[in-house]
Amino acid sequence: MLLRDVRGFSAREVADLHGCTLASANSALRRARATLAGRRDRAGELGLPALGGTQQVLAERYATAFSRYDMEGLGLLLHVDATLSLPPYAKWMQGVADIESWLTGPAIGCRGSRLIPTVANGSPAFGQYRPRTDGTGYEPWALQVLEFSGDHIESITAFRDTALLFPLFGLPGHLSGEACPGVPT
Repeated sequence: MLLRDVRGFSAREVADLHGCTLASANSALRRARATLAGRRDRAGELGLPALGGTQQVLAERYATAFSRYDMEGLGLLLHVDATLSLPPYAKWMQGVADIESWLTGPAIGCRGSRLIPTVANGSPAFGQYRPRTDGTGYEPWALQVLEFSGDHIESITAFRDTALLFPLFGLPGHLSGEACPGVPT
């Protein structure tokens, strides 16, 4: 599939490279496309990429803990050396205590945020919406991308350029004050 769909090789060239028949190369291409389409369909139902069972559970628990601003629950999900970065800013936190200190100190305005699941570079990601100060709903705040190490979250990268990124990920420009279906509250 990579040779055909990405590199632009002909079916004959792929068959010759792999030492198989043209029919066999075309059959393998159809199977690969069907497999990927099936994974995309299943992942799309949940709004998350097709992950291993543990990563799927971690992403869902992260969304719930962050939305509830449950620092104890969040801390249990993070790897001991987990990082939180905020590109393009130089701010970078490492370790559960440092991340929790940031979230309960300078980033306390994130309390009450809503997260909308998406996918970024094959990793689970969330559009984060912070409560508006006037109480009229939620405004885009960051695109959070998660990375895993075993059964813990290794890094959270929060990209703040929501004007550019949210439209690219099909995320809404704002959320009303009502709870969003499928989004932890």
